[in-house]
Amino acid sequence: MAVIFYIVLTVIVYALMREVYKKYPFPLLVPISTSTFLLIVLFLLTDTEYAEYMTGGKWIDALLGPAVVALAYPLYENRHVMKRYAWTVFTSVLTGSIIGIVSGAGLAALFHVDREMILSLAPKSVTNPVAMDISEILGGIPALAAIYVVIAGMSGAVFGPSLLKAFGISHPVAKGIGLGAASHGTGTARALEMGELEGAVSSISMTLCAIFTAVLCPLLVPFLLHVL
Repeated sequence: MAVIFYIVLTVIVYALMREVYKKYPFPLLVPISTSTFLLIVLFLLTDTEYAEYMTGGKWIDALLGPAVVALAYPLYENRHVMKRYAWTVFTSVLTGSIIGIVSGAGLAALFHVDREMILSLAPKSVTNPVAMDISEILGGIPALAAIYVVIAGMSGAVFGPSLLKAFGISHPVAKGIGLGAASHGTGTARALEMGELEGAVSSISMTLCAIFTAVLCPLLVPFLLHVL
C-alpha cells in the first residue's frame, strides 16, 4: 500500500501545483520546484524517511528514461529546422558546456572551496546519472553532485525564461539551447512549455552537453585546480 500511496501522493501534489502555476504563472511557482518543496515539507512534518518515500517514488523515477525517449517526437517533427541550425546548436552547446564547467568548478576553486566539492560541482549542468558518473571519475562525491544537478535544474526552470527575456533572447532555437545546456532535463521540461521547437532543441542540447561535459571535465578541472 505504501508504494501506491507515495505514487498517488506525488502525482496529486504535482497536478495541484501545475494548476496553481496555470492560474498564477509566476516564475517561482514552476510546478517542478513547488511540488518538490511541498513534498519535502510534508515529509518533514510527518517524519517520513527518504527511503520510505522512494518505495513508490522509484517507479516514477523509472519513467524518466521513457520520458527522455519521448522527446524524439518533437525532434522528428522539427527535423528540418534542426538540420538548418545544426552548426549553431553544436557550437553553442560546446561553448555552454565549457562555461558550465568553469562557472562551477572554476569559481569554487578560485575561492578555495574543498577539493571534493569542486569535483562534485563541475558536472552540475548535465543530467543526474551522467553527472554522478563524472563526479566519481574525477574523485568527487556522486551524491553531492546529484544535489548540485537538482539545484541547477530548478534554477534554470525558475529563472531561465526571465533571464532570456531580460537579455532580449526571443528566438526559439536560442531559448532551447540555453535551457537544455544549462538545466538538462528540468530545463527541457520548461522549454517544452514554451513550444515544441524549444523543447526539441533543448533535448538535443541536453544530450550534447552531457557528451561534451563528460569529455571536457577530466581535461578542464585539473587545469583549473592547478591554475587557481
